[in-house]
Amino acid sequence: MKPGVVLVTGGSRGIGRAVVDALLAEGRHVALTYRESEAAAREIVAASSGKARAYRYDLADRARPGALIPEIEEAQGPVEGLVNNAAIRRDALLASTPDADWDEVIDANLGAAFRCCRAVLPGMIARRAGSIVNVASLTAMRGVAGQASYGASKAGLIGLTKSLAREVGRRHVRVNAVVPGLVMTGMVAGAPAERLQALRAIEALPSGTAPEDVAATIVFLLSDRARAITGQAILVDAGSTA
Repeated sequence: MKPGVVLVTGGSRGIGRAVVDALLAEGRHVALTYRESEAAAREIVAASSGKARAYRYDLADRARPGALIPEIEEAQGPVEGLVNNAAIRRDALLASTPDADWDEVIDANLGAAFRCCRAVLPGMIARRAGSIVNVASLTAMRGVAGQASYGASKAGLIGLTKSLAREVGRRHVRVNAVVPGLVMTGMVAGAPAERLQALRAIEALPSGTAPEDVAATIVFLLSDRARAITGQAILVDAGSTA
């Protein structure tokens, strides 16, 4: 029988890359998706000793999750874990946000997570085992000007997490969210210096939050060590909300 695999969307960079690295370090088998960073994805696969495979996935492709899960399971084995990490941002003040940008962010960040969950759940429920971790954002809990669409999509992800945990808990499938604070990834690289400084100023820990810190929490939630934890939104934010 093939070993179980964890699917990490957006696994070629940032927090997703840290999650993939942490899972591989524990000997887990990983399926990672990418949209544009094919070279980085191939590097991960080449260094994984056969434990990782990469798959192209655009969050806007509504049909892809339904085809992707059988593809992964045929090549690697049953999907026993899912990390909905991939996301996009289209920052703008709400009053000047076009419908198209709003719809794109909500559908990519929330809709794609819904579709990935829906695709993996039949197998998890049949096997009566599985863990899903949705990567939210502190923006869902502390407003950030110019990120109404992003914050709304991530707040929706927390709501999805809690309701889905109630739906599938009796089938031994756990669903949790991780809520990172400011993590210096490519997604925030272009943010104004004054905004980054303000976000760092509210942190209780001077070391801040690294991708590896978030990844460690995600890997824990995927594991049997977290077997009594479901429906939670766990903050990893260097004490920003303390």
